[in-house]
Amino acid sequence: MGLLSNKVDRSQIKAGDHIYSWRAIYSYSHHGIYVGGSKVVHFTREPDTGSSRETSLNSSLSSKLPSVCPTFPDCGFRQPNSGVVLSCLDCFLGSGHLYCFEYGVTPSAFLAKVRGGTCTTATSDHPETVVHRAMFLLQNGFGNYDVFQNNCEDFALYCKTGLLILDSKSAVGRSGQASSLIGAPLAALLSSPLKLLMPGPVGVATAAAGVYCASRYATDIGVRTDVIKVAVEDVAVNLNWEDQCKQLSGMIESTSNPTESTEDLITL
Repeated sequence: MGLLSNKVDRSQIKAGDHIYSWRAIYSYSHHGIYVGGSKVVHFTREPDTGSSRETSLNSSLSSKLPSVCPTFPDCGFRQPNSGVVLSCLDCFLGSGHLYCFEYGVTPSAFLAKVRGGTCTTATSDHPETVVHRAMFLLQNGFGNYDVFQNNCEDFALYCKTGLLILDSKSAVGRSGQASSLIGAPLAALLSSPLKLLMPGPVGVATAAAGVYCASRYATDIGVRTDVIKVAVEDVAVNLNWEDQCKQLSGMIESTSNPTESTEDLITL
């Protein structure tokens, strides 16, 4: 376990691992599920999707896939109107390094991580279950990409744990990155009145750090009480994605070869 994040070699990862890579000088990370065969299933913003909540930050957090992969012809495969993508490991990483998300960490280890989006106190399900969820969502989608409520880290966390938030209107999803983005301004806001009570900047900084850590820990899926275990076949129903999934299924049936399965895209 690294102090800030858990950097690993390619030889160390196995099917069912939640991996990620830092982007733009460690300003954010992109997450996915390694499914074996040098392939990764991950979640991105759909190429031509418009939304009132999409911002420049939303654009920066979506991965940028190459149009042609020199190694794997199926790299970049996605179903119509879906943000779930199958990529080779090289294209997923780009020029970044490989990191492995940690599960089942202790509360003290979780709080010791300065950056969100690197670990959780929640435990992971069996690797075969994780891969099954990822491949099912590759075929059926994972709803609309949202930088705060439904991003690449949310996708990987669901694949690993099967946990979804009961209240779909919650301000923050399962993502540790999103909670960090909100927790930092919150800490600054709540600590500012403390300037009148604290003897100096050290006291104010300590109070702000405490608020930041508390906000991160409170939104971790391992301690939240507003999460529920949902079978991957029931994800669309629980998150009100029925209409989108029906549309996606119709397009898949009209464009796909009935003799070809998405499972054929991967060799484990």
